[in-house]
Amino acid sequence: MRLLLVEDEKRLSDALVYILKKHKYLVDAAYDGEDGEDMACTEIYDLIILDRMLPKKEGIDILRNIRSRGIKTPVLFLTARDTIENRVEGLDAGADDYLVKPFSTEELLARVRALSRRQGEILMDKSLHIGNVTLDPSHCEASIGEKISIKLTLKECQLLELLMKNKGRVITKEQILDRVWGFDIDANFNNVEIYVHYLRKKLDDGAATIRIATIRGIGYSLEEKSNV
Repeated sequence: MRLLLVEDEKRLSDALVYILKKHKYLVDAAYDGEDGEDMACTEIYDLIILDRMLPKKEGIDILRNIRSRGIKTPVLFLTARDTIENRVEGLDAGADDYLVKPFSTEELLARVRALSRRQGEILMDKSLHIGNVTLDPSHCEASIGEKISIKLTLKECQLLELLMKNKGRVITKEQILDRVWGFDIDANFNNVEIYVHYLRKKLDDGAATIRIATIRGIGYSLEEKSNV
């Protein structure tokens, strides 16, 4: 599970990243509101932990902006403001839960687990179907027809999900890097090309009726094969 933590207090952020990673979460951190919103808008995260008081842009404005764009990623709102009005404002802006500072790490982890379960229940109903291929993102599995089941790696699953959700559209390599690899500075276009190759092989070996077309110099597009 991949989390985005938007917290400007560096020592607190570093401590939370350490704790969350220790509990097997993948975590990216942002230290101001502008970077936090940019990262949230990539839609690569399963959960966002968002501080309210941030430099450059406040958390409440980030929350309203991402919800206005249709981004439904669960948000755990962190706030030092403990009035009923502040809580109502956060929830009305689109927060799924809130946590008042100072808080215990045990409570933070419990809230993250609760939102993770809720997100998992939502994802269970989000299988994708094109041609003879069905993708179950929650289990990183694809089925081809009624008999063939393919186990996908996390990156393969995220790549196929992105392409299936945008069938017929050209997805650039830059967009794939942002959505699948996020802010991993070591990732580059070679990673994209390698995983497209892996995914094509699995689809072709299973006689899938969809294919990943290369749009030279730009990126890729998912299409149904015209001869089936």
